[in-house]
Amino acid sequence: MFFMIGITNGQKDLEHNQTEICDICGRYGRFEVFMTYTQLLLFFIPVFKWNRQYFVRMSCCGAMYTLNPEVGARIARGEDVTIQKDDLMRMSRNAADMYGASGTYGSGTGYGSSGSGGSLYEQSRRAWRDEGETAENAPAKIHHRCVICGYETDEDFKYCPKCGQRF
Repeated sequence: MFFMIGITNGQKDLEHNQTEICDICGRYGRFEVFMTYTQLLLFFIPVFKWNRQYFVRMSCCGAMYTLNPEVGARIARGEDVTIQKDDLMRMSRNAADMYGASGTYGSGTGYGSSGSGGSLYEQSRRAWRDEGETAENAPAKIHHRCVICGYETDEDFKYCPKCGQRF
C-alpha cells in the first residue's frame, strides 16, 4: 500500500467587480482580486490549505497591490465588499516581480515562509517605508494591453506587434 502526498502552491481568482480610476496610469480600471495559497494534496485531492494571501491587480496597467487579509477573506467568502484605498498597499518592485503581469506565482524567494517577517501585505508596507517611497509616488511600470486582441507587453511600443492596433 502506498500514499500519494504532495504540497503545491495554488492561485484562485476571486469574483469581485469594482471599477476605479487608477492612481498609477489615471485610466478606468477594474480590481482583479486573487488569492494565493499552499495546499496539501492526498491522491491529487486538496485536503488542507494554508498561507492564504490576497492580491489586487489593476486591469488597466497591471499595477499590483497586496490586499488587507481581513478584506480578502471577506471577498473569498462571497461578501459584497468595497475595497478602500487603505486596504491596498502597492507592492515593492522586488515583490511584484514574483508575480509578473499575469499574476501567477513565480520562482521568487520568501513566499509565505514564517521566517520571512510576516505576510506579504506587511512586507510590502515595510519595503515601501524602507525605500522611502509611498504607494502614491511610486514609479509606474509601462504595461500595454491591446483592446483588440488582448496582447500584453511591458515594452514601450506605440502599436500592438500582434494586430497593429495603436496602444
